[in-house]
Formats: sequence, C-alpha cells, structure tokens
Amino acid sequence: MGNSRILSAVGVAALLSTGALSQSAGAQSSQSQNVGNPDATAQGEVAVTIYNNNLALVQDVRQLNIANGRSRIEFPDVSAQIRPETLSFYAPNTTIIEQNFDFDLLTPTKMMEKAIGQTVTLIRTNPATGAEKRERAKVLSTAGGVVIQIGNRIEVLRDDGLPVRVIFDRVPPNLRARPTLSVNLQSTRGGTRPASIRYLTPGLGWSADYVALYNEATDSIDMQGWVTLTNRTGTTFHRADTLLVAGDPNGRGGNRRNNNRNLVRPGTEAADREQLGDFYLYPISGRTTIANEQTKQVSFLDAQGVPARKIYARTVGWLSNDARPVNASSQISFSSSRNQGLGDALPAGTVRFYQRDAQGTPQFIGENSIGHTPMGSELSLKTGDAFDVFVQAEVEKRGEITSSEWEKTARYRVVREGEVVERVDVERPKKFYRTTMRYTFTNAKREPVNVDLTQGGLMRSWWASDYRITSEDIEGRQINASTRKWTVPVPAEGKRVIRVTYETRY
Repeated sequence: MGNSRILSAVGVAALLSTGALSQSAGAQSSQSQNVGNPDATAQGEVAVTIYNNNLALVQDVRQLNIANGRSRIEFPDVSAQIRPETLSFYAPNTTIIEQNFDFDLLTPTKMMEKAIGQTVTLIRTNPATGAEKRERAKVLSTAGGVVIQIGNRIEVLRDDGLPVRVIFDRVPPNLRARPTLSVNLQSTRGGTRPASIRYLTPGLGWSADYVALYNEATDSIDMQGWVTLTNRTGTTFHRADTLLVAGDPNGRGGNRRNNNRNLVRPGTEAADREQLGDFYLYPISGRTTIANEQTKQVSFLDAQGVPARKIYARTVGWLSNDARPVNASSQISFSSSRNQGLGDALPAGTVRFYQRDAQGTPQFIGENSIGHTPMGSELSLKTGDAFDVFVQAEVEKRGEITSSEWEKTARYRVVREGEVVERVDVERPKKFYRTTMRYTFTNAKREPVNVDLTQGGLMRSWWASDYRITSEDIEGRQINASTRKWTVPVPAEGKRVIRVTYETRY
C-alpha cells in the first residue's frame, strides 16, 4: 500500500462521523506522529491563567532550533480555539514576519471532504466468506452522504451494516493531526533558544463548587470549596502552572453580570489572597495536566464549625390575596467573615447543602448559587420549600377613608430620603385608603419556628411615598422605603395569625 492511508467505516454515517483513521505500516508522516500517545506533546513550560468567563491566557515557552535568516517554525499542540489575533511571540534575535493557524484537523469527515475529485480505494468485505473486494472510486460529493463514481456507475455509500474501508493515497497537506500554529521568522543568528508564545483562548474555564454539611443541632456548617476546571479547547495542557482568576474581565464573551441575589449584606473585609487589579487569584499548587474534554476538581477551602442558622421566610407583594396557603422558603444563613465565618472571599459558584439523617448518613437537602462574594458578607441561600411551614397573605379589609382621617395619622408618615432632581405636577384625585392585611402562619413541626415575613411594594411612586402603618400585632423592622419585615414566632404543631393595618394613597 506504500504511503496510502486507510479509513475504516461502516456505511455513510460511519464514514462521516465514527470512522477510525489508521496508518499503514510503511511510513509515518511527521504530522501524525504521536497521535496515539496521549502523553506526547510538543509543548514546553506551560502556564495557564483561567478566568470565570470561559477565557484563558496560555503562555508556552519551548526550546527551538531557529535557523539564521528566514525560516518557518511550527507550534503543534496549541488550543484548537486559539484567537490568533491575540498571539504574542518572542525569541531572542528574531522578528516575526507572518503567522498562520491550521485548524483543519485530521478527521474521517475532513479526509473525505478533502478527497472530493480524488480517487480512493474501496475495500468491501463479504460477511459470509470474509473475502475482500477492492475497487478504485472517485469521490464526487460528501454533502448529506458520500457519493462516488466507480467506472461508469454512480453509487452512494449506504449505512447498510456491510464493512467498508476507504484507502487514501495520501494525507492532504493542509490537514493537521493536532492544532498547529506556524510563524515565519527572520533571525540574525542560528541556534537553540527559548521561544515563547502567548495567546487567549475560549473553551477553558472554571467555577467554584461548595459542599456544605449543615448541623441543625449546633447551628453550624462544615464547608469544602472545590475548583472545577473544564477543558474543551481541543488540546491537553501538560504539566501546566495553573492560576485561577475570580472575576470576569471584559473581552469576547466577558462582561457577565455578577449574580449575587442571595447576598444579604456585602462584606467589608480584605481577604488574605493575592489580587490582580480588582480580581482575586487562586493558584493551583504544583503543576497539573488539564486534559482535553476533562473536568478536574481541586480543593481550595476547608472550614469547620462555621455558625449558620436555618430561616423560614416569605416575601409578599402589595395587596397579595392568596387563594391558598403558600410554602415558606427554607434558607440557610451564614457569614464569610474572618471571625465566626468562612474567613475567605468566595468566587462565584454553586453551594450544595447536606444534612445527616437519623442514621448519620449525609443526605442532599438543596443547592443555590452565589456570585463573587467579598469576605465578611452575610449570605442567605434558599435550599427549597418548607414541607411543614405555610404562610397565607390575605386582604382582610380595604376601604376609602376621608382626608381628615388621613391627617390624624400624620405622625406615622414615611418619607423617602434623597434629593429631588425633577418634579412633575400632575392633577390627581386625593383618595386615601385603609387596608388591613391578615397573615396566617401554620407549623406542622414538633418544634416552634420563626418565620421572616417581608411585605414589599409599599412605596408605589414619588407621589405615593407617604404611607403609614397604623397598627401591627408584632413590631416590624423597616428594611427600606418600600419593604418592612416581621419575625413571627409560630408554635409547634400550631397556627399564628397577625394583622397589619396600612393607610396609603393607593
């Protein structure tokens, strides 16, 4: 067979997607050397900086023999998703003239596509006798299937289960076994020297995953933090010095909004970590190999006995009138502070909570996400809906009141703070309302619980910022101009009803 190449396949579907490419024993081209050895690489000293927004900076220093004058140097084993416009090259006494990135990789599909108009050899095997029949065929098309011409007849290779192999006379010169970058250089001297390339690539990212074991008896959590690396660049990075950056620098695919809806109070403590600009750095200890199509996890946080508490909560909108009781949400609250907390800045990720059952076996009880969180923050993460705790909000009474009745409660006036930058006078009828909301809490647990009830939507607009709370069964706490919260004790296997009366202009 000489220098021919063989493509093994079964029918059209296999030829285009699952065929196996093999080489004859005669000669082996330099392009396909080490294809079968997953540990073989042309990479040198590799350093990878990985960001949260599916972007990585790769720096690779290789010892290369560069000829005097003009020459062409190849860099196999770069990322298949390299952004060539971000490439930076340096070698002493050299100047880069031109760069090319060959991203057409050696695959069965590409072999067939490049063979259009060329002649190949088909080997058909009789499944009954094992006899092989060879025919020369011209590849006419691969659009939707492989169309070939054998002599005066036209055939379509079908997926009929009969063994078919295709022998190619050669590997097309523009197909590569591995992603390869080539540069044309001008050098003032010859000899071996370090040559470095630096480029950005998508397909390499990381996130944080947290495993928290909640102990309800001690109101504490044990938390482990894991870095999860994912490599879909098409290339393995061997023994890479890996640095993780917690942050989303602007760039292609960047500028992602930090999702921190579970943050109760942002922290004001500086973590004991190196920073790069406004981002925290999380180095991976030792060199690590990040294989293509691999997910790798590395521990970065281990905290024991962190104070935490379970919260039952529900937020209702203005004039909510539930037709039936609604499950309270079950939340776990904790701090990332240095004292009585995790003591670290937390990169964005998913927190998964576990709790031991009666036999002492940890069981999964829920998960939630966090955004990039500074140290010293207060977090409250919903783990699910409470099975036994319900809240029903209802409008018990609502009616219009006179202006004189409205003036009687002026001492309860709530005024929005801040400077007025624009004023628009609109004629509005002066109407005033008194609304009594009834909130019913039920608890089927054997122990009493506290439920945080939050009433939202109290400030409708600038003209309706003057509202009053004229009575409340439990004293509430004003969170902001539009929100008020009550912590309601509910007895074990019991029920609790509280009422709040509002006077408003809406």
